[in-house]
Order: sequence, then structure tokens, then C-alpha cells
Amino acid sequence: MRRLSACAACLILAGAGAASAQEPAFQGEHNDWRVFTRGEGEERICYATSRPTDSRPGSVDHGDVYFLVSTWASGAAEEQPSFLAGYALQPDHAPVVRVGSSRYQMYVSQQEGFVEELRDEQRLVDAMRRGYTMRVEAMSTRGTATAYEFSLSGVTAALEQVERLCS
Repeated sequence: MRRLSACAACLILAGAGAASAQEPAFQGEHNDWRVFTRGEGEERICYATSRPTDSRPGSVDHGDVYFLVSTWASGAAEEQPSFLAGYALQPDHAPVVRVGSSRYQMYVSQQEGFVEELRDEQRLVDAMRRGYTMRVEAMSTRGTATAYEFSLSGVTAALEQVERLCS
């Protein structure tokens, strides 16, 4: 039940969706993190998102890549971290997230990565609040190994805003 996808919100954020009532509403920017909401009432989703500050290898088209931390007003999920790649991820080489010396294994659902162990979701978010940078390593279905660096500057303020908007 906690593994809910904010992928549609990201695709609209990336410009892939038509204007509608479900289009994400920009709520604020906190250094390298932006806050959006989508939907209303119990259907409302609030999320903080950031784009990588560095993408490797530099010789490939990565598409639109985001890291999100999402909360549903309904309570179905709180501070759920996810990684959205601009390409299909290889399921048997799922993304790995690193913050400092901590490592978090993900599993793949199409273009998204979710933290494999539910108990690690809050640990990752706590590490993000304390950290400076986050690295995500992934592999495309074509076999291309990729790596992304995300700044964590502003993530704490962004998550506090998400909590206020969806509580």
C-alpha cells in the first residue's frame, strides 16, 4: 500500500502532460529542491523534488531525471522516496542510493526506483536531511551504467513544507 507512484506528477512536471486540474501546482523552492502539489482533498499528493547536479556518463541522453519524496494527504504514504529515470531501468540491476556512508537498495517499477525495504525509507529521508549530497547509481535496460549526484541543500525546508501542505 505504501508503494504509490508519483511518476505521473513528474511526467507532467517535465512537460509531458496537458493542462488540467491534475497539473502539479508549484508551491515553493528551497535551494535545490522544489515543492509541488497535485489533486485536492484526500487525493492530494505533495512532493519535494530535485534534479541531479551531475549525470554520468556525460555521453548519453539521460532524459528527465528526478528524485522525489512524496506524501499523500490520505495518509497512504508519508515521505516516500523515489527515483525517476528518463529511461527504462533494468530490474535485475536496481538503483542504489548513497548518502554519506549509508547505502539503500531500491527495486524497479518501469522507470521508477523505490526503496526495497520499507524500514529503510525513513532512514534514507533522515540521512537526506543530515547530508550534503546524495548519489544514485542505476542501469538502463540497454546496459548503460549511470550515476547521478543530487544536492541536498534545501531538502529539510522542502520536506517541512510538504508536511504542512499534506497534513
